[in-house]
Amino acid sequence: MQNANTILSILNQKSVQNKQFVFDRLYRNVFNQDFFMEAYRKMYAKQGNMTAGTDGQTIDGFKKSKVISLIEKLRKEQYYPRPVRRTYIPKKNGKKRPLGIPTFEDKLVQEVLRQILDAIYEPIFLNTSHGFRPNRSCQTALFQIKKVSTSTRWVVEGDITGCFDNVDHDILIQLLSRKISDGRFL
Repeated sequence: MQNANTILSILNQKSVQNKQFVFDRLYRNVFNQDFFMEAYRKMYAKQGNMTAGTDGQTIDGFKKSKVISLIEKLRKEQYYPRPVRRTYIPKKNGKKRPLGIPTFEDKLVQEVLRQILDAIYEPIFLNTSHGFRPNRSCQTALFQIKKVSTSTRWVVEGDITGCFDNVDHDILIQLLSRKISDGRFL
């Protein structure tokens, strides 16, 4: 089995070469232990991983045997994400923002899927898109506006309340299925 970085590079190249390319047979990549070890490497130092999800588990005590067990559940299609633990974080204005804390096992699967989706979609996103992308932020968007829009006098910032709480999953799946034809992956 190829390592995760090689597979991600191949997915990325296909997406760069042909923006209309439709990917299939992606689900088999979640059986690759290297994807999970790479996901763990990206996650282990983050302090939030010591916060337990609804199963009471944290990143502490991570073992390769957990990855093997998780891959087996995925292979048999017996993996089901658990409900997230809901907590509220205070905002500057005194209100509270909801935060969902998934189980560590769910975080691992999410990171594996994120890596695959990034490899496919990053090459086709517009250069002017800055939201939730690697090495991009509000600051890079502002820098681009300042550099490109020299006659701009003001910018309006907006915040859509509960945006991610109200994502229509049917529409999301429709959008993803334009580039991904693997029903198991979707």
